Amino acid sequence: MRSTALLATLAVGALSVALPHTSEDVQLPLVIWHGLGDDFEREGLAQVAELAEETNPGTYVHLIHLADTGSGDRSATFFGNVTEQIELVCEQLAADPILSTAPAINALGFSQGGQFLRGYIERCNAPPVHNLVTFGSQHNGISEFESCKYNDWICNGAEALLRSGRWTSFAQSRVVPAQYFRDPRELDLYLANSNFLADINNEREAKNETYKKNLASLNKFAMFMFEDDTVAVPKESALFAEVNSTTGEVTALQDREIYQEDWLGLKQLDKAGRLDFKTTPGQHMRLSEEVLRDAFKEYFGPLEDNWRTPSLIVQRGS
Repeated sequence: MRSTALLATLAVGALSVALPHTSEDVQLPLVIWHGLGDDFEREGLAQVAELAEETNPGTYVHLIHLADTGSGDRSATFFGNVTEQIELVCEQLAADPILSTAPAINALGFSQGGQFLRGYIERCNAPPVHNLVTFGSQHNGISEFESCKYNDWICNGAEALLRSGRWTSFAQSRVVPAQYFRDPRELDLYLANSNFLADINNEREAKNETYKKNLASLNKFAMFMFEDDTVAVPKESALFAEVNSTTGEVTALQDREIYQEDWLGLKQLDKAGRLDFKTTPGQHMRLSEEVLRDAFKEYFGPLEDNWRTPSLIVQRGS
């Protein structure tokens, strides 16, 4: 079995050709958002896109990118305003002639790309997402920042800013990981200053009903946690769980206020059998072809013909 070591971004590609309306089952397009430190030109992401099309022939794949070059896209995973980045992605997807004419799209988020895709769904969702799958994403934030390689100056610069002034307006508008930093020991500072996560998690007193409505519109929301993850801390954030930073006690999503009062529609999804909690072996973003292929089959397979709407463009594999 070939192993695909994903550093959760990877490379570019439109893998399918748009065809006129046919009687075939509907194969929805797939958008992929990579993670921290990666870029859309990397070979690993191209392999994932190829696997998606091989598993479900006819899948048109769009790789989200925040710059025209790989180096610029990687830099944007560390430095930038996440709210502005999501606005850019909303425009990017709406401008794609295939995505914008499909009745819906599927979405795959690796690491921080997962919570950013959730932000896309909550804030614009046009084109609308049918199924959302996230691997190792920090839906409930991080309480530590990963260590950088000694010669990775971009990563080290972001790490220094996060450690020294994560709640400053500068960090919250410029340092990407700071915008989803959430330590329960600093909850007041988080609620007062968080530029991104506190908003899309609807944790402040004023709730955004559009966020709840949009997220609850998903057909399926599947969250995967890596069992041996030491990069995204706490790893349980991938399943929207809360972890006490002092004791290590884990509070499952269903036992949290965000679920019980249904701030985001997660309870609604769960009660309808549309919220899946998954675990997968290994370290952060170390994915085998088998795990990916199974996920593609379960969540991104073709829809039956009776689901089709007249606006759909059907794709065919090369």
